[in-house]
Amino acid sequence: MEHSYGRHERGLKTLQHLSGEAEPTVVTSLADIAPDLGRFIAEFAYGDVLTRPELDLRDRELVTIGALAALGNAAPQLRFHINGALNAGCTRVEVIEALIQIAVYAGFPAAINAVEAAREVFAARDAAS
Repeated sequence: MEHSYGRHERGLKTLQHLSGEAEPTVVTSLADIAPDLGRFIAEFAYGDVLTRPELDLRDRELVTIGALAALGNAAPQLRFHINGALNAGCTRVEVIEALIQIAVYAGFPAAINAVEAAREVFAARDAAS
């Protein structure tokens, strides 16, 4: 069994790549109240699942934004992963195309809300450049 330190470091590296942050907010924002939750996120979600070799990170991010959009109640996480998909090499057109697919399976309101989240991410990226 791999020591959790390796999982943690691998997860943080993935989070840094997706977020573009040296200190990923999703972990640091939990440090004062639920540090174990931040560790679980880094180790399991990003260190174990998102780094599996069978799909590249770009494809995993498209799957993730589809799942979050279908949930319909995870707008902050959806925005994070839309940004992450772009950081992982997806184009804006690919992100929107993935979100259009949501209409078939989760309904038009979920797809429209997801596209609006993408609009916010695109605008923030444009403003920062």
